[in-house]
Order: sequence, then structure tokens, then C-alpha cells
Amino acid sequence: MKPSSFRGAFSLGDINGFFGLMFDNLTVLSFLAGILVYGFGFPADIVFTRMFPGTALGVLFGDLVYSWMALRLARRTGRRDVTAMPLGLDTPSTIGIALTILGPAFVSMKNAGLPAHDAAVVAWQVGTASMIVIGIVKLGLSFAGGWVRRAVPQAGLLGSLAGIGLALIGAVPLIDIFGMPVVGLIALGIVLATLAAGIRLPGNVPGVFAAVVIGSVLYYTLGPAGLTGGGVFSWPSADFRGGLPLPTLGFIDGFVPALKYLPLAVPFAVLTVAGGINTTESARAAGDEYRTRDILLTEALTTLLAGFTGGVAQTTPYIGHPAYKRMGARAGYTILTGLFIGVGGMVGAVSFFVELIPRAALAPILVFVALDIMTQAYAVCPRRHAWAVGFAFFPSVMRLLAIKLGDTAYVAQETFQRLLNLPGKALPELLTVVALGNGFILTAMLWGAFLAETIERRLHMSALYLLVLAVFSLFGIVHSSSPDGGMYLPWTLEGLARSVPYQWATAYAALAALFLLLSFTRGVVPRPHEHIGG
Repeated sequence: MKPSSFRGAFSLGDINGFFGLMFDNLTVLSFLAGILVYGFGFPADIVFTRMFPGTALGVLFGDLVYSWMALRLARRTGRRDVTAMPLGLDTPSTIGIALTILGPAFVSMKNAGLPAHDAAVVAWQVGTASMIVIGIVKLGLSFAGGWVRRAVPQAGLLGSLAGIGLALIGAVPLIDIFGMPVVGLIALGIVLATLAAGIRLPGNVPGVFAAVVIGSVLYYTLGPAGLTGGGVFSWPSADFRGGLPLPTLGFIDGFVPALKYLPLAVPFAVLTVAGGINTTESARAAGDEYRTRDILLTEALTTLLAGFTGGVAQTTPYIGHPAYKRMGARAGYTILTGLFIGVGGMVGAVSFFVELIPRAALAPILVFVALDIMTQAYAVCPRRHAWAVGFAFFPSVMRLLAIKLGDTAYVAQETFQRLLNLPGKALPELLTVVALGNGFILTAMLWGAFLAETIERRLHMSALYLLVLAVFSLFGIVHSSSPDGGMYLPWTLEGLARSVPYQWATAYAALAALFLLLSFTRGVVPRPHEHIGG
């Protein structure tokens, strides 16, 4: 790249943009590590030295490519105010994969008799295999982005994403915030005041930066005196744990055990593709004309690169391009973020900061992200589809309940298994919760789409989505009655678990038949034609 290419790449606004985008990525990595290490008991070295480097490499590559796109656009148009598309780790899927793929795979391998270290290696391989699958799906969909938006109503796409925001991105960090209330609430208040209310801090200090710094100062000031919460204060390790993101073929061994997680992995890919289309449109509305296919291809290739080098989190363009543009950011903030996260993940600086900064100070960033996702779902979708958006929340809530109820820290494993098979007039309550939570993303997309079409009185389309649910529930693609969420042939199941796929598939098919019959009645008049896709 010619030296002249960097003219206009950096401005004072890039400093604010860098802190915002960098802390977004750092927060996601912090919760990825926290969920795995403290939630599931993962060996920390596997997370920091094998998962982090490849994951960080994806961010480095993607941000540099987006920066180059911005500089190319600036040269072509002669403008000096072009803002690069922000790229980082996808928050919903990173936390979702940690909670529903990596953690459960680790526990499953330990229950099978593997030592903790070996079980963690297998789970890591499952994670990298999932990234390869996600990357391949994204690569294919990058050429069919418009079809994805037309095929599934926005209530299905955005409602399922909002449900993840409510249950996994928002609710889980709230536990960290109120676990250290002085640290967490002060940081949360600063984030909400600056980002939600638009209040400027003295000296135009970035709100995210101020929240993290003030929260950390409070933690290290009050912590030694035992005033931050109920836990025992401990100083962080000064170790820089990193590694080179070298190509690994470990994902090959992880492909077979990763197959049962396909109902989770594939919808995550679809959601980021749909999100990439929306973010490119928002950048275009703000004045920066990027080609949608270039944006989607980049995020697909960075996800593949991460998976091939040991990464377990996919990259995606972030929603906030117009906000970064209002800050005055150009291409410098994405260059700086890519270098900080990418190089820092390799040399161990990222792992050091992840352990240094208390999660209660970072958690408010995720709460704001969750609120933003939920608000956007209601703001973008047609007002009459609010019912469908809300309906799509429920599967994610059920998944969170199933995760917590299945956690041996809350319920003994033998008790959990017994509760799954309690006899009664209806299916056992816990079995129903687990089944509703399994395949939750795909369930939410189909539920939201089904109800949106029903609201439009297009009952033949409603019936189609119900028939898809009937087939998917029969084979455990959604509503799997297996506690690990795996797919199956229903006739191979035993006990009460065998009745779930047949009962639910029959119920969906019966409702589809009812709606088809209703579609021929005079009282059902479709609304005037209106495109309700994304």
C-alpha cells in the first residue's frame, strides 16, 4: 500500500472509536474465557494458548481488510471522511457457542471418562470444526444474502437474535454486575448514560473507556477490604499466556462429535449473514458505499481462517458504523483494534487484560449490546409483528433455564436425570424445558416467521413453517429430547424421551393442517401484499 494511502486514515475520532471497538472485543473474549474456565472448569491454558490466538487472528485479518476497503473507497471518491466498517467477534454466537457447544462438549467428554485436559482438547476441536462449518455456510450465503433476507421474515431473524440478547447476552452478565454491585452498577450507569442517553463526559472521554477504568479502580481499591461482593479478592496473574495461531488439523477429529451441534452452528451463520447485510445498508445510509458481497465474503473468510488456526469464535461486522462515523473515526480505529486484539492475542497481552479487568466492569458493555439488539428488533420490524418478535424470545429463555438446571453446581446430575423422567399426565416439566431449549436459535427463527406470516394472514406460509417444525422436531433438529441436544432417529430412543418427537411432530403437523383449512375460508383475507422479509 502506498504511503499516500494512509492520508485521512487516522483522526482524533479514531481514538474514541478504538476504545469502543477494542473493549467490545475484549469483553467478548473475557466472557468466553469466564464461561469456560469458571463456568465449566476448562483448563485455562487451553483457552488462552489454543483458542485465543486463532480467534484473535480472525479479528486482525478482518479489521485490516475492512480498513483497506475504507482507504480504497476514500481514494476512489476523493473523500476524507470515509469510515471503515467495524469488525469484531460476534457476541451472540461467541457466548452461545461457549454455553451450548464448547461447555457441553467438555462435560460430555469428562463424563465419558476423559481427563479434564484431554476433554478440553476434544471440546476445542469440536469448536474449531463448528467454526469451519459456520465459515463454509457463510461463504455460500455471501452470494445469496438477498435470498436469506427474503426467505425469512425479519421477526424470525431479528426476534431470534433479540432472544439471545435477552437470555444469554443480557441476563448472564447481570449476574456478574450484581455479584459486585458497587463496581458493576457504577460501570453500568456510566455505559447507559453515555451510550443510551448520549450524555458526554468531561473532556469527551469515551463512555466505555471510563466505565472500564472506573470499575477497575473501584475493584482494586475496595476489593482488598472485602467491599466488592461475597467472593474472596485475589490479585490477577501477571502471566502473558499466548501462542502462535498455527494451522491445525485438529478440527478433523472434531467433525464427527460436532455434527450433533449443527442445529446450533448453522443458524448462527445465517444470523451473522443477515446482520452483515443490515450493517452494510446502515453504512450506505450514512454515506459509505460498500459492496455487500465484499463485506460478507470477508467475514466468511475470517471465520474460516480462525477455525483453521484454532479459533472458536466467528467474526462479523458490527452494527455501529454510523456511531463510529459520528465520532469522526476513519480507518485508524479498525487498524488499531485489529493490531491490539490480533497481536495481543498471540503474545498473551489479551489474556493478561482479560484476567486483569474485573468482569463486573466489562459486563455492562454486553448488557448495552443486548438492549441494543432487542430495541432494534422492535424498531426495524413492522409494528404489527411485535407479537412475533416477542414469541421468538421464548426458546432462548428455555435454553438458559436448561443450562442452569443441568449445571451440576445447581442440581446434582442424578437428580437432573431423574427429573427428566418423572411420570405424570403430561410430559415432565424439566424434559419439556430442555427440549424447548435444544435447537433454540432455529426454533426462534421458525416461530417468529410462523407468527409473522399468520399476522399477515398468509396461512399457507404459516402452515409451511409449521410443517418444517414438524419434520425438524421429529429428528431432534429442534426440540431434541436428548439432554445434550443431539439429533437422532426417533425410534432409537427409549422411555419418555421417545414420546417427545412423535407428540410434538404430530402437534405441529395438525396445526399446519388446521391453518391450511382456514386459509380456504372466506373470513381469512390476506393483508395487502407487503414484503415482510429482512
